[in-house]
Amino acid sequence: MSIIALTQIFPILWLINYSLGTTQDIYSTVLFKIPDPLRWKNYVDAWVGGNIPHYLLNSVIVNAVVIIAVIYIALTVGYACARMHWKLRGVVLILIMMGMLMPLYATLLPNYKIFNWLGIRNSYWGLIIPYTAFSMPLAVYIMTGFLKGIPTSLLESAVIDGCGTFRIIFQIITPLTKPAIVTFTVMTFLSTWNEFIMAVLYLDGNTYRTLPFVIYAFKGLYTANIAVQFAVYVLAAIPSLIVYFVLNEQITKGVTAGALKG
Repeated sequence: MSIIALTQIFPILWLINYSLGTTQDIYSTVLFKIPDPLRWKNYVDAWVGGNIPHYLLNSVIVNAVVIIAVIYIALTVGYACARMHWKLRGVVLILIMMGMLMPLYATLLPNYKIFNWLGIRNSYWGLIIPYTAFSMPLAVYIMTGFLKGIPTSLLESAVIDGCGTFRIIFQIITPLTKPAIVTFTVMTFLSTWNEFIMAVLYLDGNTYRTLPFVIYAFKGLYTANIAVQFAVYVLAAIPSLIVYFVLNEQITKGVTAGALKG
């Protein structure tokens, strides 16, 4: 396991190492050479020249709205399908789960036409709507598995005490399903934060484009300066790495608990 971990970590360390060097260091015959001196100016050039603050703000806005929408939908739809009794709940749940089988590329052209007709293609909504739609099936699947493991007597006691549906969902269900919420929240964040195809297709210009696009745009500006390009790659990857390392334990708990309860 240590060898496997090393093979996974080494490319990241290699990238960070040579992002602090020069292009000549990268083309040297040494596989791993610590630059001397460390060129922190590469990160300054990457931050300013790549206009990273602008792209970063767009990514934060889009991801924040998507995550909030996915959490709300997963809680309400999951509760409706797992705990409420109505005739079409099985059919609705199957239709939602079918979303996991839908290829991304099969939706690009229809969504492009629809968003263009609605006038939302070149806006935040052009990314928020498809990101939410693709993240929702997995989130609902995880949430329904957790909700089935909650004792029925607990929810019945809440009803006896006068709790309505939304109070049960947000005051009782939400704290109990925290591992599940963290799990699909991180999965949603990682998939939407790094998404590139829809960001390029649905958005014109740089006004609303997100952080992954900076790698594509910056490469053309600094073709000869590979070290600065590496600095851009590191800056673009840092948010995902931070989220994963901080919430890694919660993700593990969520996956294992969901598997046992499901």
